Amino acid sequence: MKTKNLIIIVIAAVIITIIGGTAFFSWPVKQQEKITNFNDCAQAGNPIMESYPRQCRDRAGNLFREDIGNELEKSDLIRVSNPRPYQVITSPLTVEGEARGTWFFEASFPVKILDKDGRELAAIPAQAQSDWMTENFVPFLATLEFSAKAGETGTLILKKDNPSGLPQNDDELLVPIVFGQSETMKVKVYFNNNKLDPAVSCNKVFPVEREVPKTMSVARAAVEELLKGATEGEKAQGFFTSINPGVKIQKLTIVNGVASIDFDEQLEYQMGGSCRVSAIRAEITETLKQFSTVKSVIISVDDRTEDILQP
Repeated sequence: MKTKNLIIIVIAAVIITIIGGTAFFSWPVKQQEKITNFNDCAQAGNPIMESYPRQCRDRAGNLFREDIGNELEKSDLIRVSNPRPYQVITSPLTVEGEARGTWFFEASFPVKILDKDGRELAAIPAQAQSDWMTENFVPFLATLEFSAKAGETGTLILKKDNPSGLPQNDDELLVPIVFGQSETMKVKVYFNNNKLDPAVSCNKVFPVEREVPKTMSVARAAVEELLKGATEGEKAQGFFTSINPGVKIQKLTIVNGVASIDFDEQLEYQMGGSCRVSAIRAEITETLKQFSTVKSVIISVDDRTEDILQP
């Protein structure tokens, strides 16, 4: 009986050893199968060669090069000193570099920031900092403000200006970037509230506080928050907006205490009722007048100020 039990124990031990050994030797292979790019290779702890771009070699001898966009291919046309590939950026971002005069048209060219899904987060023309009518390199600057989730990747795109519209004249520089945690600031947004004002006095509005990325265009940021409407939590407290969804700001300037803000035609879409018109005016006006630089507000639609927001 003892001999039989001993045999069973030995057989079990052999089976466990075989299974364990198989798992041990197959584990690196399974891990290896998951490595398809530089980031996977680096995260697996494999050695990195500090070349440019950096390269990583996995245990099987495969070599993966870090994706730095198309910087090397475009270096004789455009060069970016800030940001560098995979630099952690925050808003506002100042883009600096130099490009040959042929990259510009009328001293500028388009710059965009896209998120990881290709959605546009910001766009603005980069401006030449010296005479661009040359084939030599010309310094440029562009400052973009955006909102993005920290830790995610995106792409900075610097497009050659192409007034001809011909595909063969298109060109662009792609710079991979990583979004960091931007500094934030607080602004007030004014809505009607049927709990604080049960009679709904139309032009009586109340503030809610919003946190937004720190920006130089604080008044615009506040109105953009207003256009988002009340959040679910704010609605539960009685806040609501009379502004149509989908309204866009086309221009906002503040000169000598007067804020002139121009919206697209969606602001007046299916507009009606004097109470609603008064509420919209109050929401926009009070949101802008929270800033000491604003004493009065002029509202326009497509640069038209007459008969705006009429019941």
